Amino acid sequence: MTVWIYVDTSKQVGDRDHLKVFANEDAAETWFQENDPEGVAFEYEVLE
Repeated sequence: MTVWIYVDTSKQVGDRDHLKVFANEDAAETWFQENDPEGVAFEYEVLE
């Protein structure tokens, strides 16, 4: 399983909005369209 992670570099580490984690690419794309059209998320594998 993978997740998509967005890092808001304008926020400080530890800030609630510094990271966004999305369950899938579609969820990330929807959020980007509404909040940060220029943004990018990276896919990471979830370790079990």
